[in-house]
Amino acid sequence: MITTLGLIVGLRSGTGSRLAVIGGILTIAVADAFSDALGMHVSEEGRGQSETATSLGGHLSTFVSKFAMALTFIVPVLLLDLGVAVWVSVAWGLVVLAG
Repeated sequence: MITTLGLIVGLRSGTGSRLAVIGGILTIAVADAFSDALGMHVSEEGRGQSETATSLGGHLSTFVSKFAMALTFIVPVLLLDLGVAVWVSVAWGLVVLAG
């Protein structure tokens, strides 16, 4: 959440481009979700707790849930003016973090 919000605010301030913000969100969605899923895998391998079926399911669900959550930030960027979309995204991020 915090990484995505920082990226949105920074790209909007630095470029003012809707396309750059959307590209940044997509990039961080893939990179952050993949790194968390891979981190879980490496941790389980290190502890010797890697069961192929359950391990894959857990890693895949981590990737999909983090990816999908990051993609929710694209909706305001697509539907609203970029300046307003940044504030809506920050509000959405705070709601999710509080929850």
